[in-house]
Amino acid sequence: MSERDVLITGLGLVTCFGEGPEAHWSAITSGEAEPRLDSTRFAPYTIHPLPEIDWGRQIPKRGDQRQMETWQRLGTYAAGMALDDAGLKGDEEACARMDMIVSAAGGERDVEVDGAILEAARTREDRGVLVNEKLTTELRPTLFLAQLSNLLAGNISIVHKVTGSSHTFMGEEGSSIAAIQTAAARIRSGQSSHVLVGASFQTEHPDMLLGYDLGGFLEREGWRPLWSRDQGKGGGVVTGSAGVFLVLESRARAEARGQKAYAAIRNVVSGYADRPLGGLTAEITRMLADLELPSGPLLAISGASGAHEATTAERDALSAGGDIAVRGIAALFGHVKEAQFPLAVALAALCIANRSAVPPVETGVETLFDGVPERVLATTIGYHRAEGMALLEPA
Repeated sequence: MSERDVLITGLGLVTCFGEGPEAHWSAITSGEAEPRLDSTRFAPYTIHPLPEIDWGRQIPKRGDQRQMETWQRLGTYAAGMALDDAGLKGDEEACARMDMIVSAAGGERDVEVDGAILEAARTREDRGVLVNEKLTTELRPTLFLAQLSNLLAGNISIVHKVTGSSHTFMGEEGSSIAAIQTAAARIRSGQSSHVLVGASFQTEHPDMLLGYDLGGFLEREGWRPLWSRDQGKGGGVVTGSAGVFLVLESRARAEARGQKAYAAIRNVVSGYADRPLGGLTAEITRMLADLELPSGPLLAISGASGAHEATTAERDALSAGGDIAVRGIAALFGHVKEAQFPLAVALAALCIANRSAVPPVETGVETLFDGVPERVLATTIGYHRAEGMALLEPA
């Protein structure tokens, strides 16, 4: 035990199952959790949609809400929930010294402008001139600025007054793996005492689905169980929307203010396998070894996406890695890209805090876990690239 141990003291969660740690724990442990799906809006693709959200609960100013895209509102909302949960919301001194690390994409495109350009290009040969015309007449400067990936961090700073150092990482799942790994390393080294870290992803937008579809990753036959999607005709990924933020604190700081923690992050490892050469299973096995897993049964909260190659490689490596009871959370929440690793870590922390395992998500495939999970593994093997794992233990 060290005063620089990394403790999780706040969770902000917004997914298709609602808001907050309690709602999510109740949903995933009821034994009756069913995926919440929308198979019509973006047919032939299925998504896990967000519920109705009263943005004003965490973003009180209407002006702030209007100038954000949905993915920014989602992240800012979840960040506020995490600060509330950690007892730091409104503590201006603590927030002014709080560091922030955000995983973000490049923003949502203006689909109407894209459509207008494509339609006009059918009848014009000077397409370079056409694009310049549309960029100068159709796109508002404020909308163009909203595509900047660091706008999410900027909005969190404005709304919640988190004004310590700020870093934004880009790169799908890999960015959130790097964000959490960096945040934990800063606390262990003494560079930070408390960090707000997380991500958001909004799939209910055509251009967000386009990125997956161009690579052939999306499932095309509605929804099927996560671990058997390699039997379908599509690429296996069913997406969702989520905002997930964590407050990480040093043990010394959390104990000094009497804040209870969900769990401690023992270690975080990452990888970047050369997948075309077939090195993914070996890379996952290497990460498991680097984590120095405890002997005996282990619960794993898996962020497996459903993408055929990545999901098969993770299943094989975990099966060979020992007595590991795996829970594929994307079957319930969908694949939430940048928010995938924070979500897996948050659910693992809830297992530690509640001294209970999540029941099998896919009965007959996922094995039972008996007893209290003393340590929980959280994984995210990127649907296309990047791999990461974290090992959590009681605080």
